[in-house]
Amino acid sequence: MSSSFGARFTAALAERGQLCVGIDPHGSLLRAWGYDDDLAGLEKFALGAVEAVAPLCSVVKPQSAFYERFGSAGIAVLERVVAESRAAGALVLLDVKRGDIGSTSQAYADAYLDPTSPLAVDAITVSPYLGFGSLTPFVDTARRHDAGLFVLAATSNKEGPEVQEAVTSEAFGARTVSAAMLQHLRELNAEATPLGSFGAVVGATLRDASFLGSSGTEGGSGADLAINGPILAPGYGEQGGTTSDLVRIFGSNARHVLASSSRGVLRLGPDPLAMRDAVARANDELRELLS
Repeated sequence: MSSSFGARFTAALAERGQLCVGIDPHGSLLRAWGYDDDLAGLEKFALGAVEAVAPLCSVVKPQSAFYERFGSAGIAVLERVVAESRAAGALVLLDVKRGDIGSTSQAYADAYLDPTSPLAVDAITVSPYLGFGSLTPFVDTARRHDAGLFVLAATSNKEGPEVQEAVTSEAFGARTVSAAMLQHLRELNAEATPLGSFGAVVGATLRDASFLGSSGTEGGSGADLAINGPILAPGYGEQGGTTSDLVRIFGSNARHVLASSSRGVLRLGPDPLAMRDAVARANDELRELLS
């Protein structure tokens, strides 16, 4: 790759807009499209979705688990999703939420970020909850191959606050765990231009973002979301997150937000025109309010 992920991300959003479509082959969606929940249905669904949306989206985000459930043949479909999405001009963010330590982290990083791997993508999601330092193999590998990471910081699931809003000890700054994750990302992205390659995952449905830290100026509810890096905001659209929520939560940083929707687009399939229209409408709305 000839440029950093942060640079490619910035260019993709400027050219194609801020909507990310998750290509998540739920069994219920396969059946809604008229397919069986089997390998043949997976292939028709996933590749049909890619054909419809990848030429329009800045980023597509396949969720690895929905392919893994079919074993090695499902992984082969995922490899085609990655290759055909990139051929259509979209960046590929693989939603795997990996997190481990030492050589295991390195193996995961090599599997997804080394361009010699058949599953190599532009960026992946990772979990820092074994300690942010456990992500070092991912960080080093991403830097080496101009790839990106999206680190879980403030997810919108109801169980998340138990960990993410817990307060660290004085030795670690007496701040919430989520705020600590964002600070680590600021440090990784320091001095990067036009944008760093290390992003945060922050839910688009958060009611109150104040636990992310307080600056009073950078984001909704006094949260400081300036990390000089990309932000993935899952929950946009069908799950209740709106463009107004993105403005409220992210404030002046909303221009770096990738708003992620899966079912809101995929439920319109298998009609490719309906899916493309949904992508275009969402990008127009995001462009109007976030630019």
